[in-house]
Amino acid sequence: MNLVEIAQKRYATKKFDASKRIADEDFEQIKELLRFSPSSVNSQPWHFIIADNIEAKKRLTKGTQGVYGANESKVLDASHVILFCSKTEMSDDYLQHLLANEDKDGRFPQPENKELAGKVRTFYADLHRKELNDTQSWMEKQVYLNMGTILLAAGVLGIDAVPIEGIDIAVMNKEFGLNEKGYTAVAIIALGYRHEDDFNAALPKSRLPEEDVFTVLK
Repeated sequence: MNLVEIAQKRYATKKFDASKRIADEDFEQIKELLRFSPSSVNSQPWHFIIADNIEAKKRLTKGTQGVYGANESKVLDASHVILFCSKTEMSDDYLQHLLANEDKDGRFPQPENKELAGKVRTFYADLHRKELNDTQSWMEKQVYLNMGTILLAAGVLGIDAVPIEGIDIAVMNKEFGLNEKGYTAVAIIALGYRHEDDFNAALPKSRLPEEDVFTVLK
């Protein structure tokens, strides 16, 4: 496996072949990667709404109307669509929930390890909650880390994908009652297989040259 070749080959799919479906075993891998994506202090401030049939995808297209209309066909024709959601609050109760789950999973050989882990996570949570006042932005950054994981994973699996920020967040929040559950919609990733008429598949990739993006320290 050559990750550079995969990164160069994958692209933002503009038109999916609605007749092709992702194999269940492949999508199970995607689901596991959603769970195991890295996040700051293992905060995991996310939730995912998955649509893999036409009726479910139609619900997601409620957020692709009006100025976002160009994204409707991508949602409908993709095999699977994931709505990425972020928590709206990093509460003390949630921090304790994370700690208890880590304890259950055996991450703390000694009691003091658990205490230290809780203090470290609370320190960083408080940095964003009480000093920087950017908790929502911080949590959404973790969601974008997850999206990057999924886009690369799709390329490895030979699955085409497109991240879609062009959705009506307010409509999605209302459709799925997200705010009441402590979440907000962030973006969508549509996954499937490209249509032979997808113009973007044949276009060369364009990225800034190395000298623009790297500073190598001596």
